[in-house]
Amino acid sequence: MTEDTKPAGRVTHETHGHILKITIDNVAKRNSFSPEMMRELSDALTLLDRTHDLWAGVLCAEGDHFTAGLDMPKFFGPGAKNEPLPEDNIDPFGLRNRCRKPIVTAVQGIVFTVGIEIALAGDIVIAADDCRFCQMESKRGIAPLGGAHFRFLSRMGWGDAMYHLLLCDEFNAERAYKIGLVQEVVPVGTQTERAMDVANLIAKNAPLGVQVTIEGGRKFLEAGEQAAIDFLPTIRERVLDTEDAKEGILSFIERREAEFKGR
Repeated sequence: MTEDTKPAGRVTHETHGHILKITIDNVAKRNSFSPEMMRELSDALTLLDRTHDLWAGVLCAEGDHFTAGLDMPKFFGPGAKNEPLPEDNIDPFGLRNRCRKPIVTAVQGIVFTVGIEIALAGDIVIAADDCRFCQMESKRGIAPLGGAHFRFLSRMGWGDAMYHLLLCDEFNAERAYKIGLVQEVVPVGTQTERAMDVANLIAKNAPLGVQVTIEGGRKFLEAGEQAAIDFLPTIRERVLDTEDAKEGILSFIERREAEFKGR
């Protein structure tokens, strides 16, 4: 099979109840991203963000690897067609528009460069025990451009962040768990199922409460403690008088599981 006849990479999505499952599929190239795939990922994240009945997302990948990074010739080679994403789309790196819904990312095998940055643009990472992580840009004469330079800090602290950003070393799932890059390590082959389980557990909670909790947490990361305190009236306004708040209290009184509507 020649380069021209290999199946084109793609990013697909499917709905499972209140969960949008997004799948990276370019197995022939270790799930390297083409510009078209990045646009498809952005479109799927935008769908998740804008659809009322979608309450959480799962991002996963086919094959043995999450992603080896960008398909560099397709982004920067002669004749490359690397058009900017639509201005109002969700940015897969969360640098411009960031998805307001919770995202659980399942990773396996190679998780290099933009793979880490896309995972960190989400909220929770489930890693297979065969993962190999590496943020290697400085080894190639450049630097991280998808958010690793500050999201490593928010997940790991200065010392561990600089250790891996400056060494450009490869590290395993156990190390990633220890420094807070991932939240669970599971046997290889079970990472997507576990990510779906986690997303479904999140989706059992009131979606408005979940979304405003994420937003409040990001206020702290962006502007500090006082900004997070100042956001409290907004939290009260957006959740206390909702149907879901009333249902939460009633379900507690009636000793049953709550049935939230996102209203």
